[in-house]
Amino acid sequence: SHCTWRAKPHGRSLLLSPCLVESTEARLLEREVLESRVRQVEEENRQIRLQLSQSQGLAAQPGEGNYGNQQWVASADTGPEDVENTAEERANHSECARSPTAEKCELIHVACVCAGHNASRDVVTLVKSILFHRRNPLHFHFITDTVANQILSTLFQSWMVPSVQISFYDADELKSEVSWIPNKHYSGIYGLMKLTLTKALPSDLSKVIVLDTDITFATDIAELWAIFRKFTEKQVIGLVENQSDWYLGNLWKNHKPWPALGRGFNTGVILLYLERLRRISWEQMWRLTAERELMSMLSTSLADQDIFNAFIKQNPVLVHQLPCFWNVQLSDHTRSEQCYTEVSDLKVIHWNSPKKLRVKNKHVEFFRNLYLTFLEYDGNLLRRELFGCPSQLQKALEDLDEDDQCYDFRRERIMVHRVHLYFLQYEYTPTEDDMDITLVAQLSMDRLQMLEAICKHWEGPISLALYMSDAEAQQFLRYAQASEVLKNRKNVGYHIVYKEGQFYPVNLVRNIALRNAKTPYVFLTDIDFLPMYGLYDYLRKSIVQLDMANTKKALVVPAFETLRYRLSFPKSKAELLSMLDMGTLYTFRYHVWTKGHAPTNYAKWRTATTPYKVEWEADFEPYVVVRSDCPEYDQRFVGFGWNKVSHIMELDAQEYELMVLPNAFMIHMPHAPSFDISKFRSSASYRYCLTTLKDEFHQDLSRKYGAAALKYLTAQRNI
Repeated sequence: SHCTWRAKPHGRSLLLSPCLVESTEARLLEREVLESRVRQVEEENRQIRLQLSQSQGLAAQPGEGNYGNQQWVASADTGPEDVENTAEERANHSECARSPTAEKCELIHVACVCAGHNASRDVVTLVKSILFHRRNPLHFHFITDTVANQILSTLFQSWMVPSVQISFYDADELKSEVSWIPNKHYSGIYGLMKLTLTKALPSDLSKVIVLDTDITFATDIAELWAIFRKFTEKQVIGLVENQSDWYLGNLWKNHKPWPALGRGFNTGVILLYLERLRRISWEQMWRLTAERELMSMLSTSLADQDIFNAFIKQNPVLVHQLPCFWNVQLSDHTRSEQCYTEVSDLKVIHWNSPKKLRVKNKHVEFFRNLYLTFLEYDGNLLRRELFGCPSQLQKALEDLDEDDQCYDFRRERIMVHRVHLYFLQYEYTPTEDDMDITLVAQLSMDRLQMLEAICKHWEGPISLALYMSDAEAQQFLRYAQASEVLKNRKNVGYHIVYKEGQFYPVNLVRNIALRNAKTPYVFLTDIDFLPMYGLYDYLRKSIVQLDMANTKKALVVPAFETLRYRLSFPKSKAELLSMLDMGTLYTFRYHVWTKGHAPTNYAKWRTATTPYKVEWEADFEPYVVVRSDCPEYDQRFVGFGWNKVSHIMELDAQEYELMVLPNAFMIHMPHAPSFDISKFRSSASYRYCLTTLKDEFHQDLSRKYGAAALKYLTAQRNI
């Protein structure tokens, strides 16, 4: 009668029982049958609550609210004091099971401080674990630096999880509130930000759950939210006791911790009753506490936690102690094993040791598997609707004609892929001459081996979009962290576009890489090409020489290929020409698709010493250097076929001059054919749909560029 999660003993998959999925049979049931089933479920839950309250030594109250199959109410935390709901709580709460739609369920507010690339990755895992179990609408409040704001705002906009709201607050504006506090903790100034939440969050927000980023939920967060109802009138903060001996002050000789009540409290999970905190002038109180203690302590060791504890020691009546399974702390010298006897007891796991997953605990393997499950869990699955609330995507899908032969291609156009920008640390300083250029490319897991080689050939900035599943993104992370070459390159922006749907959305992925190039110019290439040594410097000089700042030009970098997996890379144009004559190298796609690069005019290039202009021809798809404000790729083209051709056509329609560079070259390295090219070759309907998309693209070009675009239609018909 209710949903549960269960972990495979040796695996990493979590199964969610499909309690809200309507089957065909269910829809055929008569109304009376449904009503009697609802009554039966409610009675079962009433019995469960009764047993739970008795097992806790508590008598169930006859007037207790009946929440149908909202499982979180039937938890070990439901006690008789829950009956005494204040007017404020009655106004703030509505009973989910009695209302047909999720909108009427109570909105749960969660706050998190998040700064930098690493914390942004951690937040995603935390959020996945919350979304996996939740049955309520959520509002996340993120206090972020500029980096985390850019990453998380893009991620959540593209994730499009139903019934989830996101708000951001600028950590820079709050720094002055806490920058006067000396802090030895590795979290730095961000470790003190939780003290400022009454000021940072909206003044009409009455309650919030505050979480560290290194937390994993093993239950519905609504159970934790429900504990606010157990606060006495005076209690303003809910915390779990600290599970290490830190505040007892006996860890080593001369260890002198900040004052705390007994073992003290851990601030990885906090219930903050903001409304009441404002009433007691919280900001003033914590400041006075910090100022007083710093006179003797000189600095904090555990950031905000020291100040919260010193405050609570002075005002013990203000704290509501949470059961310790709400923050099972996996630090060294921990007593966390006393918090649970069964797996089902676990609510929140807190990886609060600097060692993270390598911490000592007899159940660490289980915890690690739970964490890794969410780390690698397909975030697209968390887009499921709250019961009764169709999303925009669902509505858009309903408008499509399922009988259309190209339905799958149409569906791809309205799909929104999750995007995690700057997955790894990224540092870039703009050049003074404003002539810098970024290499822009996209790839999937099967081309990962090209990254190191490209980094050796191109020293300038790189923007890469990687099309991967959640699990593959973690494999990539391990690969990048283990590679000496990649570890030492900070000017490479890695942007993950998460896999979804049947096709490789190649132009969408290219656009993500293009949009996130930070330089005025971009070199639009593919990941399986190695640029010649020195190309970065040569292109920068060419940009100046050809006055690209004031003219519309696309500089063509001639493309060649080798069929050999081991190639002695040519160090000059002269060396490349002799390899061409010997048959070690060929002009690109010479054997299979001559038209793609024929207009480059390789015969002229052999002897050219200055850039020369070429005209657009049908199916031309060179690799070019353009200003970064160039048109984006057309995202209707997915998989194999016409993805670059359409882009060059639009550049030509916008009257970009195509100029071939005489001393530039790039070489395509051999690899197995992609899955998409195999689909194109083997499927007649794939080829038919590609032709349909081409026709529609031509019509759109004509509408956009008028008579000038007619030449593209004519050229196509003459092929």
